[in-house]
Amino acid sequence: MSDSQIPEQGQKPEELEPGQSPAIVPPVEPPSRFSGVLREIATGNAVISILAVVLALVVGGILIAITDSGVRTASGYFFSRPGDTFAAIWNSVGGAYTALFQGSIYNFARPGFLNGIKPFTETLTFATPLIAAGLGVALAFRVGLFNIGGRGQMLIAGALAGWVGFSFDLPWGVHLAVALAAGIAGGAVWGGLVGLLKARTGAHEVIVTIMLNYVAYYLIAYMLRTPGLLQAPGSNNPKSPPMKPTAIFPDLLGPRYNLTLGFILVIAATIFVWYLLTRSSLGFKFRAIGENPHAARVAGIDVKNMYVYAMLISGGLIGLAGANQVQGSITTGFGSGIDAGIGFDAITVALLGRSRPWGVFVAGILFGAFKAGGFTMQAAQGVPIDIVLVVQSLIVLFIAAPPLVRAVFRLPAPSLVPRVKPARISGKKAVVTK
Repeated sequence: MSDSQIPEQGQKPEELEPGQSPAIVPPVEPPSRFSGVLREIATGNAVISILAVVLALVVGGILIAITDSGVRTASGYFFSRPGDTFAAIWNSVGGAYTALFQGSIYNFARPGFLNGIKPFTETLTFATPLIAAGLGVALAFRVGLFNIGGRGQMLIAGALAGWVGFSFDLPWGVHLAVALAAGIAGGAVWGGLVGLLKARTGAHEVIVTIMLNYVAYYLIAYMLRTPGLLQAPGSNNPKSPPMKPTAIFPDLLGPRYNLTLGFILVIAATIFVWYLLTRSSLGFKFRAIGENPHAARVAGIDVKNMYVYAMLISGGLIGLAGANQVQGSITTGFGSGIDAGIGFDAITVALLGRSRPWGVFVAGILFGAFKAGGFTMQAAQGVPIDIVLVVQSLIVLFIAAPPLVRAVFRLPAPSLVPRVKPARISGKKAVVTK
């Protein structure tokens, strides 16, 4: 057979011209299962998230080196003694990340395991409200809603939980549960209002949540300045009375650690969201609406009511974070800054966790480590705390740009993973079909 008779790749045998015969090619071996698994891992969301964190830490290290005075001094005579510059870079970046580790995971300089592990308990303490709020934002994401009203929902939840906490005299278990329920209910109502407006009027949830953030902030600020509402009696400061001891979360590991019952509650909340999204009919409806609300409506799902339910649950989870802020360790009252920026940090946690419950859980612990270790890094090495915020922002940037991460680490794109089609066997010869 001449070269002109050989069909081009992808040409069907029946499309050959008269007198031509199918090209005889050897059977194509399909890729091994092991190589297929490696490709799936390399192109998976989990690997992209991990590499985004690594890339952000690398860029953060560059910024640490640039802002270090010792590096700038050594770089002034780089061409005469280049080793000094590299040593200064190593000392600044290595010292900063060592301090970050010692402030968030384990401090080997402290005597004994119980003292050394305290930084990790601080990480879990910082992570507790981040995980709860991140779960709320992630749940809304899965339904196709962008809940950026975490600040307002946390403020309302914290105010209600705090008001129950300092206004009533109840037994320990009952008081704690009632204050917690009030906080969750407050966040749920504030979030459910967004879902109701979207379902009944078509109002965009982003605009509504932004406006409700301002409403909640100025409402709580007014109540904290008004005697008889949230302001402490006899005080001119915008601060609430101290919480009753019966409404405070108990310590999990004793008084030497700040970790409280709130961490156990967020573990339970993570299990709840996982079960809701993956094992319940309501979660199936949520996911269907998140994929395509029009198709879900055609399939008979009441999309409008699902929006209300989703925002109720989302607000309730964020309300858990708000309740934790006032019931976790605050015994001297709270102010209008009780949300501590967690409502917006939760968006980052949800994005890093890919809106998956356990992914959000791990992402919350990671950002809790940044918060706990950032202060140690600043105190021990003089690194500005803003560098930690830059690293967090870079993580979001790289998470939002997977092609950039794939290009840097030379990972194959999911759409470019080759899929070998089986050959059509004809006797002892194989003919490749389209």
